Amino acid sequence: MPLILLNKPFQVLCQFSAQFGRQTLADYVSVPEVYPAGRLDADSEGLLLLTDDGRLQHDISHPEHKQPKTYLVQVDGQIDGAALARLRAPLDLGDFITKPCQAIRIAEPSWIWPRNPPIRSRQDSPTSWLAITLQEGKNRQVRRMTAAVGLPTLRLVRSAIGPYTLASHPLMPGEWCTVSPFDMRQQLRT
Repeated sequence: MPLILLNKPFQVLCQFSAQFGRQTLADYVSVPEVYPAGRLDADSEGLLLLTDDGRLQHDISHPEHKQPKTYLVQVDGQIDGAALARLRAPLDLGDFITKPCQAIRIAEPSWIWPRNPPIRSRQDSPTSWLAITLQEGKNRQVRRMTAAVGLPTLRLVRSAIGPYTLASHPLMPGEWCTVSPFDMRQQLRT
């Protein structure tokens, strides 16, 4: 079966089982017997891969085969060179130390959709955007990293997993498409 790319909307739980009063993946994907290969918190948005191939699901999400994942992050405050350097280097988050990663300041992506509900806006508190690419994926890692450098995350959008990106597969929140898993299988072999 093809791999499913889903743009997970904000506040959607990354599960198919019903949760009273909460939207889940089942509200968006009606393909039977597919499961997410990895997770996104309810308050995070963006690219999620789903498959019915248990081996592929395991390989995508297993730490030994961690695929690079890129997150677009809107933070509260202005990012500077010192904060970027701290994000890139191993960062002690208390219960673990992050691996080195890529972190760059970016302009607000022109293609990104408005969030519903919108991010709060205050004239006296500027925001900035960055792109962070990780080879690991601990629970709430990006949010914890930005908080550790004094820049709380306001919005978190995963834009890429391995060879798949929202830039090359433009999907609005809740939309999905199927792709061949060939590119992912090739990348897992390297």
